Amino acid sequence: MISPADVARSDDHPRFDFLLNRCKGMPRLPMAIIHPCDALSLEGALAARAAGLIEPWLFGPVRRIALLAETLGLDLSSVVIRDVPDARAAIVAAAAAARRGEIGALMKGDVHTDDFLHGVLDRELGFRRDRRISHAFAIDTPAYSHPLIVSDGAIHIQPGLEEKREICQNAIDLARAIGIEQRRVAVLAAVETVHASMPATVHAAALSVMGRRGQIVGAEVDGPLALDNAISPASVQAKHLDHRVGGRANILIVPDLESGNILVKTLTLMSRGIAAGIVLGASLPIALTSRADTRAARVASAALAVLTADMPSLRE
Repeated sequence: MISPADVARSDDHPRFDFLLNRCKGMPRLPMAIIHPCDALSLEGALAARAAGLIEPWLFGPVRRIALLAETLGLDLSSVVIRDVPDARAAIVAAAAAARRGEIGALMKGDVHTDDFLHGVLDRELGFRRDRRISHAFAIDTPAYSHPLIVSDGAIHIQPGLEEKREICQNAIDLARAIGIEQRRVAVLAAVETVHASMPATVHAAALSVMGRRGQIVGAEVDGPLALDNAISPASVQAKHLDHRVGGRANILIVPDLESGNILVKTLTLMSRGIAAGIVLGASLPIALTSRADTRAARVASAALAVLTADMPSLRE
């Protein structure tokens, strides 16, 4: 049996406890694990169960899952398994289970992100709502004194201004759900001044104005800010900047998917961070893990799903 302590020790980095602690006392969330046919996704699902977060429902080829569990020494005797041949069929079956009220969240298993997103974003399956869907990472790293939310590094390739406004609002609502009380949004660019030839700076300035005029609510929003000016008080002081967000940001809105992807992987691979990923704005929480994610990252992603499952602003 995997214990919560084992989950923390497995990565020598128990700092995601802030999520687990916030979930204490909450009921386990029935979660569909889509195609858990590799060691990391199967172990991650059972670790999230051991941590008291979810009741995993495994959707995939039952013989393959059973053989994998036997190889890993895992007990599936009390776990619901729905036998479907492949990842696409697993998504369709999970959608039907969600309509019946059997499950309340999804987690990606051993399936390519593009294929997974193509399936869950299919309007006919019912996961999409009128609200724009976006993705966010909640990252805990020893390199920074508190959790960081980074968005969007998985869905919107080159978002326009209106897309960024909704990405920003989704990220703020996520921050509220996980207990960040003073929400400070830095809209990132390469520099902290506006240049017409650099669209990221123009978008950042517009989002900052939107924040002041109530088009984005629930946080202070400022930009453009370079990354050092967003998170380093020393950098803000050295550059003689006067920002309420600068040096203290806990939400980072990136210019595009590529920059977000690079930033998150840098924080996890080079700064010993744990990145929990979730899709926001769907009809239920969707934990979007990487196939290379550690057990701890999968547990943290499950915790995000638990904390956002009943938040109306993320479901509308």
